[in-house]
Amino acid sequence: MNSLFAYSKSYQYAVTLLFLLPLVSISQYTDVINSNRPGVSVSAYAVGKNVVQAEVGLFYEQQDHTLLNTESNIWGTDISLRYGLLFEKLELNYEGTFQDQNTTYLNFDVVAKRRDFSRNRLGLKFLVYDPFKNPEANKPNLYSWRANNKFQFKNLLPAISIYGGANFVLGDNPFYIGEPTVSYRGMIATQSRLTPRFVLITNTAFDRISTDDPELSYTISLSHAFRNPKWSVFAEHQGIDSDRYSDLLIRGGIAHLLKENLQLDFNMGASLKNTPTRIFFGIGGSYRLDFHKDSLKPIEDQEANQNGGAINKKAMKKKKKGSGAEDIDLGPSKRQLKKLRKAEKKKKKESSEIDF
Repeated sequence: MNSLFAYSKSYQYAVTLLFLLPLVSISQYTDVINSNRPGVSVSAYAVGKNVVQAEVGLFYEQQDHTLLNTESNIWGTDISLRYGLLFEKLELNYEGTFQDQNTTYLNFDVVAKRRDFSRNRLGLKFLVYDPFKNPEANKPNLYSWRANNKFQFKNLLPAISIYGGANFVLGDNPFYIGEPTVSYRGMIATQSRLTPRFVLITNTAFDRISTDDPELSYTISLSHAFRNPKWSVFAEHQGIDSDRYSDLLIRGGIAHLLKENLQLDFNMGASLKNTPTRIFFGIGGSYRLDFHKDSLKPIEDQEANQNGGAINKKAMKKKKKGSGAEDIDLGPSKRQLKKLRKAEKKKKKESSEIDF
């Protein structure tokens, strides 16, 4: 146990260092669904105000415990319900895992069955820092594809959120014998967009607070989007340390965006120790009901914004007529962008520092 704790602790130090490095992420609300599946890590961002999102999966797990000489077969389902509450940075979420476990004690040829919630949790997540809050500091380079796609040290600056929630043990739950009805959980989640295709997420959590066996855990997850952005893969490592249960886990999987509000996924993983040995896989999906509405700044304010360029006149007309200008980009027109590019090229030509 001591060696496991030392190994787990070293990873926790690594995660702490990630907090201290300059880290970047993605916007708060996205036009397409943004799910925490298929891994167990939690993103720093909320789903967006008035967005209702369900993330559901089915899983199977095989456990073999060498010391107890037992074998376990587990079937179960995971569910996460997320809601953007009051404003963009706040999210209310419920997380539940219901499982059916059959354990065979090989020494006695006896089978024990357990069926109940192994996780039943309600909590709030709040985004406390967003490196993309200032769009001027993160504007794309209109003249260099490489500048927009290469790794930069400023990309190590993370979005950071805090989470507070409660675990509930209802009735005679065989997974938590003698446990209090309510215990508490706190977590820090970070999210960094290393490049447009790579996103790094870390979670550090202190769970089961107020019980006899509190639990400290960390998760490090790296996801990659393919050239076809509807497909992505992820790799994840999780460490758990508690007097009740400790483990080191690895996971991997793939996700496919089937529609704008629907994602399907597959994942599999294993433990790095044999007390017990764990091998598991699962399939699932995520679906959202999008009631999000963007709030436009008044036209006067946009006109006064010198960095935002002039307002598209066509959009202004439609805005005045009430014809749905909220769906129209009110940024610089093509003609204005062309002028900006010409001016920049001229400037770069004079300085002989053109970036290809």
